[in-house]
Amino acid sequence: MKAILILNAGSSSLKFALFPMTPRLADLPQLSGQVEGIGAEPLMHAKDTHTGERFTENLAVPEGTDQNGQHRNALEFVFDWIRRHSPGVDIVAAGHRIVHGGDHYSGPVVLSPDAVNTLETLIPLAPLHQPHNLRAIKSLFSLMPEVRQVGCFDTSFHRTRHPVAARFPLPRALFDEGIKRYGFHGLSYEFVARQLPALLGDEKARGAIVVAHLGNGASMCALRDGLSRDTSMGFTAVDGIMMGTRTGSIDPGVMLHLIEQKGMDAKALSNLVYKQSGLLGVSGISQDMRALLESDEVAAKEAIELFCYRAACMIGQLTMAAGGFEALVFTGGIGEHAAPIRARIAEWLEWTGVRLYPAANERHATRIHAKDSKIEVLVVPTNEEWMIAHHTVNLLGLG
Repeated sequence: MKAILILNAGSSSLKFALFPMTPRLADLPQLSGQVEGIGAEPLMHAKDTHTGERFTENLAVPEGTDQNGQHRNALEFVFDWIRRHSPGVDIVAAGHRIVHGGDHYSGPVVLSPDAVNTLETLIPLAPLHQPHNLRAIKSLFSLMPEVRQVGCFDTSFHRTRHPVAARFPLPRALFDEGIKRYGFHGLSYEFVARQLPALLGDEKARGAIVVAHLGNGASMCALRDGLSRDTSMGFTAVDGIMMGTRTGSIDPGVMLHLIEQKGMDAKALSNLVYKQSGLLGVSGISQDMRALLESDEVAAKEAIELFCYRAACMIGQLTMAAGGFEALVFTGGIGEHAAPIRARIAEWLEWTGVRLYPAANERHATRIHAKDSKIEVLVVPTNEEWMIAHHTVNLLGLG
């Protein structure tokens, strides 16, 4: 069986999915899973979509292995496990999620050592993600040199937004150096946009739509003609709406105050805005929305309310970029599974004519708006892995 391997490498995890070519690209992976705890005690969780079987295995890590070595060990383990589980599989290509393509790439690219060198120059723009994305690519060059690789970028989808939306009100020289708004979660938005004609009809799918990708990392995107017109994230993936541990947009004067009055340096500030804030920081309890929804603590309720308020504010902002408001789409882990969050955001948006049908919202139906709602409200599961596989097949002419 010929198959496409999809990899999404993070700092301490390696997600994978194996999509069969039967003979065309399957809608669902045969195998999927992740190795978590890289750098500590790595553990693999995996699922066979066809049989429903679930697997958990520990990874043995030789003593003294550094982070690079542990990522390579994780890849080797995944390859070995796939061969053991599906001995007839023939991996003909690999597709990677790469967070940042900068101004270099407006779409997927066949990866080569030269391309990787170019992408390494973007590490300062995405230091928490880019190095790990590239580490998996380089390891695969070594482990499976015969397998062609394709890189798909979270920034590419937003290359169609209004040109003015890319700028900060900073000196032009800084813009020319690359300090601009790029936007992220593009693979998720691209997948969702592909589903909308079947759900809304061709005409409305080309209309003014806001997509809310809500999860531990969260952002939103204004669509028009199925294309990105603006998005909440900017220069980095910490911008925009409140997230699990990230601040979202914050007054830069707060940063100056923390430097001048609290003596915080760049490392401390980075830790604050990326890892100690958001739902975790406000609640003091958890970054997990499920835990906060189950909590009776006042701080948990305040964190949830702030999350919903900031989300509703951003939706209002993005309707301007979309040129109207005809549909709202929820996706991502929270967007797909947290009915109370969708309901509260809809309450903040009642002035726009948004009305939910509570029973449909509670059962996570595809259409959750009431009959008298002026705005269609959908829940659309995202599938970034399939989007990467689709681009890999098309770019390499495998379909």
